[in-house]
Amino acid sequence: MENALYARHLETLLRRYRVALDEFKLDAIVIAAGTLSYYFKDDNSHPFKAFSFAQQWLPFDLPAGSYVVIKRDKPELIWPAKQDFWHMLNAIPEGEWQHHWLITPADSNAWTSSLPNKVAYLGPASLPEYTQHESLYTWLAFDRAIKTPYEIACLEEATRVATLGHHAAQQAFSQGASEFEVHLAYLAATQQDASETPYPNIVGINEHAAVLHYEQKSRQRPFRPLTLLVDAGASHHGYASDITRTTTLLNDDFAALVEGMDTLEQHIVSQAVTGTSFVELHYQTLAGVARLLNQHGICRLSVEEQLIKHIPQYFFPHGLGHLLGLQVHDVGGKQHSAKGDIVDSPKESPFLRLTRPLQENMVITIEPGLYFIPMLLDKMRAEQPQHGCDMEKIESLLPYGGIRIEDNIVIHTETPRNLTREAFSKIN
Repeated sequence: MENALYARHLETLLRRYRVALDEFKLDAIVIAAGTLSYYFKDDNSHPFKAFSFAQQWLPFDLPAGSYVVIKRDKPELIWPAKQDFWHMLNAIPEGEWQHHWLITPADSNAWTSSLPNKVAYLGPASLPEYTQHESLYTWLAFDRAIKTPYEIACLEEATRVATLGHHAAQQAFSQGASEFEVHLAYLAATQQDASETPYPNIVGINEHAAVLHYEQKSRQRPFRPLTLLVDAGASHHGYASDITRTTTLLNDDFAALVEGMDTLEQHIVSQAVTGTSFVELHYQTLAGVARLLNQHGICRLSVEEQLIKHIPQYFFPHGLGHLLGLQVHDVGGKQHSAKGDIVDSPKESPFLRLTRPLQENMVITIEPGLYFIPMLLDKMRAEQPQHGCDMEKIESLLPYGGIRIEDNIVIHTETPRNLTREAFSKIN
């Protein structure tokens, strides 16, 4: 089944690229996976991740030094075959995928001499005679927002693996684990090394749950564990999942707030269908956050008054979500045409990463949040003296940090598919 999906995926990519060959009057497109990069003045390399436009073509993780060449016939994979006694030679993966490709092992760049004259190059600068063709990159980025069934299957598997990690993380937290121990439990359950995760795991306990990109991991077990926020994913053939869960151990006001946020998140997910404006969904989420603030006695102003004064943005400063795929924040989110027409984020929500109308088979995240961030609370008091917020109650909630709930969603015409909830439902 996976080979059939992959074969159709390849047909779709070839169709897209042949249109691009015609549009830009090209004979070939060369896509570089990239080469190893190194820490400054060091011979130790960074973990390698292939350039996403190259990775999209193959059903396995591409190694450094590989290239994809697209002409009008069979695609060609240039495979790095330089002899090196320091490292294990990358073996060409076996499988039915090989039937669809010309495979050329290469120990130098001599293969470039057989390229035609009209060639466009995409990727990191690893061939000195070629530079990135930006207009072609933009053209291809637009279509990448629409996922093939093969890509959706890869994202489904990445989501399944990540939910195993989230389940293990929650269990570790309930047993008093430190942030670092929760992180290790997540990695063990997903069978990933830290360098293999699509982004550094965010594991925040208590106040640290209010740091949106918290990457430190305390090794000290919390004296009074209140909240765990884990934002972490997994990878499959280069495709990334991106899931956040917030766990609390007490049955108190904050737990009720978490439950309210979960209800809001699922409501917003239900609205994410073909043709919907994602910007409008973001506005609906801001109204939902305002409603939670009012219902839980955090802000006495009405929803309408809060929206006029932008009160929700002090508690929910980031965007509702983003495209998901080969990159966690996948390309083309603000692009409204293949030629690169951009629609910027609304002025009052500058961090919104997706402004395109939703289309069939886009895969996105929906990730509303509500945080108690001292810096933003100070800003609110300075900018909105009549904020209507109960600062005494907010002070009592500061130790909990905040809430984020994030699911991975496939867009369809009538009912979106929630990959994350599907995967969690299958965990015993």
